[in-house]
Amino acid sequence: MLSREEQRLANVMFWTGFKDFTKKIKSSNGRRINWLSYPSDVKDVYIRLHADTKGAALFFDIQPKDDGIRSILWEQMNELKKVMESTMGIQGEWNENFTLADGKMISRISWSAIGLNYLENENHAAIYVFLRDVIVAFDLFYQEFKDILIHLTD
Repeated sequence: MLSREEQRLANVMFWTGFKDFTKKIKSSNGRRINWLSYPSDVKDVYIRLHADTKGAALFFDIQPKDDGIRSILWEQMNELKKVMESTMGIQGEWNENFTLADGKMISRISWSAIGLNYLENENHAAIYVFLRDVIVAFDLFYQEFKDILIHLTD
């Protein structure tokens, strides 16, 4: 088991490596982008990359305080589901009522690669390739359709 400091260093090394791995990849709109801090441009919608000892994932989290707004955004994403999955070439896991560790209820779409441990250096390449491929595919979809979500939250 790693100490807190060892865990922090492992996280920094892993994500720095991913940032270096993706630094030359531009968004589908031609702009440079920080893939680790992907901008959703929609209030209370977050796109997060995740890696731990069980695998890696991309999370699309809808988490406004108002459950009505969350429901509207979730409904819109369901209407775009076929287009999204066709564009991305991979099916996501759709969970309208996902509970975070702190007890907060959100809606989440996730794409995962299970069985990879980011603490094992030999898994880094596979995790980096998975995360790069899924976030770039997501970006291709999202740049085309994010304005719909922006208008729903205005």
